[in-house]
Amino acid sequence: MAHNTSTFGKIVTLLTDVAAGIAVFGVLVVVLLQVSSRLLGVPVSWTEEATRYLFVWMIFLGLSAGFRTVETARVTVFIGAVPGLFRRLAVPIYVVSSVLFFILTGWTGITLVKQQLMMNETAATLAIPMWIIGIIMPVSAVLAILAIIESLRTRRDLIALPEDGFPAIRTEDADVVTNAGKPS
Repeated sequence: MAHNTSTFGKIVTLLTDVAAGIAVFGVLVVVLLQVSSRLLGVPVSWTEEATRYLFVWMIFLGLSAGFRTVETARVTVFIGAVPGLFRRLAVPIYVVSSVLFFILTGWTGITLVKQQLMMNETAATLAIPMWIIGIIMPVSAVLAILAIIESLRTRRDLIALPEDGFPAIRTEDADVVTNAGKPS
């Protein structure tokens, strides 16, 4: 199946990959600032907290990006061992369970953000509202559901296990090849 990207796919890519990249860049800049300020003897107090919150954003956005590119963990050994009828149900089970998980994540995130707004919580050293940090949970849940839809449209072949079981492993495609127990 071709991996052509529609306008919808480009928007999902922009929202997941680019936003996660910005968070990674933010972590890099803040950590470099933290290290250099300590080396100069004038540590900046807010860098550790900013790194932590940027890292949380990076993880949640990366999770959404992983579902878009079908780079998520699946139990392919189990799927390969079951009869063909159950193997054909693997994609619907994968989609439904993933979407239900992200609906629960989004609902939990909305509850968290409501609580943070109601309690008027702020970050200790950054003095920003905590809902700005917490909003990533429902946002990433929505992005992940959109990413699952996009991966179904463009990468369904990567989600499903082939009808004939596992693909043959070619040693030229492997990162590391060993001769475990075999003479060279």
